[in-house]
Amino acid sequence: MTPQSLLKVLKATAEQKGYFLHADEEHCLATAESLLENKQRYGYLCCPCRLATSLDKDKDIICPCIYRDADIHEYGACFCMLFVDAEHRDDPDFFPDVDERRPPENMD
Repeated sequence: MTPQSLLKVLKATAEQKGYFLHADEEHCLATAESLLENKQRYGYLCCPCRLATSLDKDKDIICPCIYRDADIHEYGACFCMLFVDAEHRDDPDFFPDVDERRPPENMD
């Protein structure tokens, strides 16, 4: 799978929920490349913005992570800035500070 084909899949599944890929295409491409690197490294598409350890501990950060909906609802974007809400879908400069929701015990 290429980063571009992964983005097509992520875009289609995000739009089903009313979300969109960030308007900064370079950012999205770099995130997709990192997701694919993590798939090679760990065997699953874990969030490149967080420290991965094992599948058992990382189920919450498999992209799209379980925190995406709450992040987008509160901040307009997810932690990685890969997904945004409709209001920010055309703004390539929208990079809000999104607080980490992942519990510390999942980060060990």
